[in-house]
Amino acid sequence: MQVIRGHREAPAWAGAVVAIGNFDGVHAGHRALIVEARRLAALQAAAGAACQVVVLTFDPHPAAITGKGAPVALCSLARRLELLAEAGVDATVIEPFTAGLAGLTADQFVDDILATGLRARAVVVGYDFAYGAGRCGTLATLRAAGLRAGFEVAVVPPVEIAGEVVSSTRVREYLRDGDVGAAARLLGRPFDTDGVVVHGAARGREIGIPTANVHPDTGTLPLAGGIYAVTLAVEGGAALPAVASFGRNPTFVTAGPLVLEVHVLDFAGDLYDRRARVTVLAWQRPERAFDSVDALLVQIHQDIADARVLLAPPPP
Repeated sequence: MQVIRGHREAPAWAGAVVAIGNFDGVHAGHRALIVEARRLAALQAAAGAACQVVVLTFDPHPAAITGKGAPVALCSLARRLELLAEAGVDATVIEPFTAGLAGLTADQFVDDILATGLRARAVVVGYDFAYGAGRCGTLATLRAAGLRAGFEVAVVPPVEIAGEVVSSTRVREYLRDGDVGAAARLLGRPFDTDGVVVHGAARGREIGIPTANVHPDTGTLPLAGGIYAVTLAVEGGAALPAVASFGRNPTFVTAGPLVLEVHVLDFAGDLYDRRARVTVLAWQRPERAFDSVDALLVQIHQDIADARVLLAPPPP
């Protein structure tokens, strides 16, 4: 998949089917846009007009510029690109979201970015899409602009799973409630985070339960504080069973920073400074302070035993 920094750097391809969105998490609703874009590109190819399947996304999140405050990201930009490539996108255009971009009129957005920059023959958007300064552009104005500029517009309706509309907001809500199973249902995969293993306080090693302190690429995580059954994969290697603590270490400190610490089951080795992916598979319990280190150790050994059960492969 090509990665293009801004519409002005887009190659002079013959045409494109452009799916527009922030694509945070690349959940089931986002993938429905890509499926529709691929369908329209196949129709164009059948008619003798080959098109690129292009995602137009934005960085940083538009809310960070418009003053509304960006939500905690479900994944890093690098992970977003990886997931888009897996979904079958030919090229992703990462449009820098600036005050200048936010100030474009609806017509300028269409003419400068979609028609001239990306050579759109079709545009795919979600049912709640708005664009242009103050979100003045609507689905109706986009369709009218498409008629003028020569591209068709496809609007993907809400994607529902188990009667619930899929959205990044709903995924975050489930994660913050500790309901990682419901979040995975909307994402279409378990929630994961990438980061670097950094040096921590080494308390785990001191008490005989060494942990990898993973600093997430996103800076923070939309997770409830607690203990989770997870896997940890180092630099693209095998996913190793593990148990993770996400929280502030209340047994040892008061109001400490949020830390993701992962104990890999039956593992001995040095993981410092290596990149890792932590995949969150099950919630075990909330974080809490213990009266003593001995009481904490008893609970940790129980957490490890519980994680082994949760991560055990199903019987044949």
